[in-house]
Amino acid sequence: MIWIIGILVFWALAWAANVRLVHSAYADTTAVRIAVPVLFGITILVLWEGLVRGFGVSQIILPPPSQVLVVFAQSTDLLWVDFVQTVLKGALRGFLIGACAAFVVALLIDRSVFLTRGLLPIGNFVAALPIVGVAPILVNWFGFDWHSKAAVVVVMVFFPILVNTVQGLRETDAMQRDLMRTYAAGYFQTLLKLRIPAAMPFIFNGLKIATTLALIGAIVAEYFGSPTRGMGFRISTGVGSLSIDLVWAEIFVSALVGSAFYGVVAWIEKRVTFWHPSQRQAK
Repeated sequence: MIWIIGILVFWALAWAANVRLVHSAYADTTAVRIAVPVLFGITILVLWEGLVRGFGVSQIILPPPSQVLVVFAQSTDLLWVDFVQTVLKGALRGFLIGACAAFVVALLIDRSVFLTRGLLPIGNFVAALPIVGVAPILVNWFGFDWHSKAAVVVVMVFFPILVNTVQGLRETDAMQRDLMRTYAAGYFQTLLKLRIPAAMPFIFNGLKIATTLALIGAIVAEYFGSPTRGMGFRISTGVGSLSIDLVWAEIFVSALVGSAFYGVVAWIEKRVTFWHPSQRQAK
């Protein structure tokens, strides 16, 4: 009973501290913006640890965070090999290929009414296909190495980036385009100096969505065939061998990588679209 009271007291203190930080005069500073989610995350981990140990939950069902941290420290070499296979070879390469392809196709769609009416509806249809159905087909086509994982990632990230880019290219109004014509600017000059800069907020929205989809796609694809390494492979075999603490360590790595990937894209967005009202308001 004492440990339950201790957990509740800790949770109440952490909640009060977060509320105080959010409503303080320094709420908009970088330090507070970092401190609030960090404190909230620590609170969740403490509650997790206390509840698992207090109720005597089996580690096969749910290991405590301390056990996951121990396995993480003991398995860094293994986790690094899985990181290279899944993230650097599969997710990152697929993300770059899919993003470049989506941008090129968006430019083609922008020049063709036929592609606008024909390709975008098909794109929406393909985007709705279940990844668990597409992944085994692509694994059969491209083999069990990173190539098939990258192909799955391309399928997942292509259409979110495409739709956002096409929408962004249409963001400029008639007055802006007329102004470019008065300067005798052709299509490509208008595209490079007006329309692509105006589309950047939309493009980065698609890229940020794709960051999480890329990692999910690579991990799911590894369930349907992979060499003896990779996050998806390790999670699958870990569940089969009841090494749930190793599974949670892999999940922890994937969460860190996904957050870092999203953060890098958001950081680049701030530097590229510093002129946009949304970035000025965020400061």
